[in-house]
Parts: sequence; structure tokens; C-alpha cells
Amino acid sequence: MSSDLKKRVKQLHETLNEYNYQYYVLDDPSVPDAEYDKLFNELKTLESHHPDLITQDSPTQRVGAAPLKQFDEVQHVIPMLSLENAFTEEDVAAFDQRIHDRLRLNEEIEYVCEPKMDGLAVSLRYEKGFLVTAATRGDGERGEDITVNMRTITMLPLKLRGDSYPDVLEVRGEVFMPKKSFAELNERSEKLGEKVFQNPRNAAAGSLRQLDPKITATRPLAIVCYSLGDVSNWPIPKLQSEVLAWLKQLGFPVNNDYKKVTGLKATLQFYDNLAAKREKLSYEIDGVVYKVNNLDYQKRLGFVSRAPRWAIAHKFPAEEVLTTVLDVEFQVGRTGALTPVARLEPVFVSGVTVCNATLHNMDEVHRKDVHIGDTVIVRRAGDVIPEVVSAIKSKRPANAKAIRLPKSCPVCGSAIEQVEGEAVARCTGGFSCPAQRKEAIRHFASRRAMDIEGLGEKLVDQLVESQLVQNIADIYSLSLKDVADLERMGKKSAENLLEAIEKSKKTTLARFLYSLGIREVGEATAKQLAKNFGELDPIFEATEESLQDIEDIGPVVAKYIVAFFSDKNNQALIANLIKSGIHWEKIVIDKNALPLSGQTFVLTGSLNSLSRDEAKDRLERLGAKVSGSVSAKTQFVVAGSDAGSKLSKAKQLGVPILNEDDLLNLLNS
Repeated sequence: MSSDLKKRVKQLHETLNEYNYQYYVLDDPSVPDAEYDKLFNELKTLESHHPDLITQDSPTQRVGAAPLKQFDEVQHVIPMLSLENAFTEEDVAAFDQRIHDRLRLNEEIEYVCEPKMDGLAVSLRYEKGFLVTAATRGDGERGEDITVNMRTITMLPLKLRGDSYPDVLEVRGEVFMPKKSFAELNERSEKLGEKVFQNPRNAAAGSLRQLDPKITATRPLAIVCYSLGDVSNWPIPKLQSEVLAWLKQLGFPVNNDYKKVTGLKATLQFYDNLAAKREKLSYEIDGVVYKVNNLDYQKRLGFVSRAPRWAIAHKFPAEEVLTTVLDVEFQVGRTGALTPVARLEPVFVSGVTVCNATLHNMDEVHRKDVHIGDTVIVRRAGDVIPEVVSAIKSKRPANAKAIRLPKSCPVCGSAIEQVEGEAVARCTGGFSCPAQRKEAIRHFASRRAMDIEGLGEKLVDQLVESQLVQNIADIYSLSLKDVADLERMGKKSAENLLEAIEKSKKTTLARFLYSLGIREVGEATAKQLAKNFGELDPIFEATEESLQDIEDIGPVVAKYIVAFFSDKNNQALIANLIKSGIHWEKIVIDKNALPLSGQTFVLTGSLNSLSRDEAKDRLERLGAKVSGSVSAKTQFVVAGSDAGSKLSKAKQLGVPILNEDDLLNLLNS
């Protein structure tokens, strides 16, 4: 093979990639489509005659992989977090104030305002400049490997532009379908008698999750990139606006409708301007994302639970429509909570046909004064969950009926209990109530809990109704025959489910704790329990007082945890689960790495060298608990300038007092 041939192939790669960059990233094509097609076909011909010249970054290698049997799992090196939502200007003002308070700044904050794309979040990993992995967000820690499908998106670089880039670069972005492309896809599908999608977001998500990448390649998907994940040994830009410029330089498409602004007033002005031209945009958005521009500030602000403190999504008002309440039914959740659900005359809202909408609880029913037969305003809260906003009382028919809380559970007939001061009424049937049993099993098997793929809603219904599963431990006793004999299952589907059940036995302590469905114990609390106790036995023995020493666990949650682990039935259930083979890697709590473990500090007054939040963060990373009040159990009070009543109380109780120098010496040692 001549060197001229290799040289020509390389030249075609570079030219076509540059044309793609000009077309998709700069939005400034330098040649007509015919010229691009001519060069593309020349490269394709050369590669067909000389297959050894085909490389992974060739513009021709967008499609061609064999269909997948299933998506593999990808562990995100850095979690993909969700954003907190703001629905009003007051919400945004409160966000801005929190930023000022945490950073102890008086001047206005610089933000980057970006359109909130209505698509599917993805993570793209490049090694030595080449795309090696693409994954969905999943549960934030683990996603699905969609690399072969992402490679079909023409505007996504298979190789980074230029010769200078990190050994590892992870980029986050949003895959979406432009409005015009979505309309054309549906028109084409309708003519062929194929599935018609309800909205562009569903179309994008469905296209990315095709097991056959050739199908994905026929779908008009697009992508914009907006942030970084894992980056190795490379100087990262200091500003979010510089990150966007760097991404563009490397060949990634970014949304050019972003703007750098200063101060709260300017962010709200951007929101109003974008809302005014929302309908004219070529893509769907559901709000604006505000990000603190300074990446050092972002680092100092940190995260809370599953969301960053330095960003927020300001959502557009949900579309509201009128429809009629045909009936109201009460659904029973896994904790026995009764939720009134309005059965509606079907209506189209924000791209989806809505037949049911939540009324939340009886307090809300009475506050909104909703009756069966009413004409009501319905919206999709946050463009996701349909809810009844209010009733149009002037349209109320004479035969409208008031909604009343049932005296007994609509599923099992057990008594309904409503604790004074609580808005929620609950079925007292516990696990003997099939509805609670089903919800508990669904929760246990869910992606963020034990992650039993295939154990969905309809299958859970069958397992409970056939009495094959009376509690979550019974899942691990299912036989091939049990499952294969169920409706619409068969041997192969049963084998897949049993394989998923077996796979779920290897988990983490945090996931296991979350899967148990302990009241008020979400993922964040489960992680704190795992991190602080390391194993199950100490949690069984924990007192309400010791639990409250853990960050974010208050008296109510501590009470629920102790009650759960003290219950004999729950103890037997957990024993059966462990006996069935559920296990996790032991968490070693390194006391050397946490030298302040078990010690409580209180911060008071102003510190000069670091903020109160920074001091709290550093103390907690060493294992300390930082409390807001001084008590006899406090080990140390750190007193800065202008210390007030907490310092006085510390002196009164004889609690040791540290000044700022003492604290710094302690942290640095």
C-alpha cells in the first residue's frame, strides 16, 4: 500500500472533520453539501478497497456495529447530579442569597445563564483524544453504556479537535431532537405505520435506547455539551464561560444562546427574554439554568444530597388546561399513605395525554375545594407530574359530589389512621395490605435500590396476586417454574429475571438500607448511615441520640430508624434477606482517616482565614459533627470575632474553647 494512499485517507479525515466542525459547532459551513458528500464517498470507497485503513475516528464509522443484546452498566467516576428547581422569582432570589451567604460576599455574583434543554443527559469519555465510552445519567452513579448509539450522531466528535488535550476528558451534555426534525420523523413514521412519538424528548430517549444502532442512525438526534466530569492532569478553565469556549475549541457543539451576566436582576431578565422567544427556538426547552461562573466558587459551595449548591434550574410555568373530574380514587403507597387521584376526561398537556392527576392529600382537596364533576385546571408540575391546580367553582354542576376520605383501606379494608398534625392519612394494614406489599417490592427492586432489572409493575402485581411473593425476601426463593408459568413470561424471560435477581445479591450497604423502605430514609440518609456505621449490626443497636449525631438525621428520622430495626418482623425479614445471599463489601471506617470521629464542634463568630462553611466542611471530613447549639455533649467551641451567646454558654458549661489559630493548627495536624 502506497504512502500516498495513507496520506490521502488522513487528509480526507481531517478535511471532513473540519467541515463537520464548521457546520455543527460554528454554524458556518464553508462548502456546499455536495462537496462534502463527494469527499465522504471518496473516503468510503478507499476504505472499502483497503479495510486496514479504517480507524475508529473515521467519519464513515458512525454506524455499523452489530445490534446489542442489552446495555452494559457504566459507573460514573464523578456522579452525574440533578439540579434543584426554582419556579418563581422568589425561589431564584433565595438561591442567590444562599450563594452570597455561603461565600460571605457582598458584591453581585457573576452567573452563566444557559437554556435548559429538554432532552436526555449523557456523559462522554475521551481517552487520548478518542471517544471510548458514552453513558446515560441513570441513577447519577451508574448509567447505561450507549457508546455505539452516540457514535451515530454526526455532530459529536469521535476524535477531539487539535493536538493538545487531556489524557482523559469526560464531558457532560444533552441529547435532543430539534423541533423540525421531530415533526419530520413523526410524519415519516405515520406514513410507514410505525410508532409516533408524543414529544421530542421521548423521541430522543427512545432513539438512544435502541439496541440496534442502525435504527438510532436514522433518527435526527443532536447534542449540546455544557460541563466537565473527570479530567486528568490538565489545567481546567477557571470559569464556566471559559469551559464552554474550550469545549467548542475541542470540537463539541455548545448552545450559543447562553449568556454571562452579573447579578440577580440580570438573570431574571435573561429568563424573561428567553421565555419571550421560546416558541421561535429550533429546540425544546423547559427553563433556564443559572450557574455560578467562577469554578473556584463552585468548589467552595459544594453539593447537597444529589444537587450542586452553585446551580439551579428556573423552570418555565407549566402549561395549564381545563378538563373535568370524572371520579376520585385513593392509591395506597408503600408506607400506607393514601393519595387521592383524580380520574380526568383525557386532555393533552405539554406533549402528553393526561387521564389522572394527583390531589396530594385531603388537606389539599379541602384547600382547593375540588369536587367530583368539577371543571378543573390541570398542569404537569415541573413538566412531569400532572396535578390539579384548582377548581372552576362557577362551572360546578348541581350534582357535583364532595370528596371524602374512606374510613377503611380501599385495597385491604384495614382501618385508616390520620395522626394529628399530619396531612397524610395511612392504611394501618402494613405488609398485609397488598397495595403496600406491591409498592414495597417495587421500591426494593428499583434501579436506585437493589436494581432488579425486569421486575416491573405488572410482574410485581402477578407475583403478589398469585401469592408467590408475600414479602421482599420471597423474591430470592422464586424458581424458574414459578416465574415461567406467569402470564406473558415464558422460559427465556424467566431465566433473565432470575439472573437479574441473582446479580442483585451483590450490592452496597447504602443501597440495601435504602431498599428496605424505612420511612423518611432516602438515598442520602442511607449513605450517611452506611458511612457512619459501616455494617448492619451497629445500626440495629443504635439509639435515637446516637443517630442524631449523624449529619442530616433529626429526631423524627432517628425515631423511625430505631422503630424499624426494633421491630421483630423486620429483624426476621432482614435475616432472611442476608441468608438468601445478599452481601456487600465491608466498609472499613478508618479511625486514622477520621481522627475527629465522635467529637462535636460548634462554630460561633467570624473567622478571617476561611468561611464558616469551609471550616464546617473540613471538620466533617475529619469525622467531626458540627452542631448549631452548645450542650454538655459539645467537645469544642470555635470562637471567632464577634462571638455571641454560644461562647457565653460554652464558658458556663466549661466546654473547651478554641480560637481561629487553634482550629487551623488542629486541621493542619
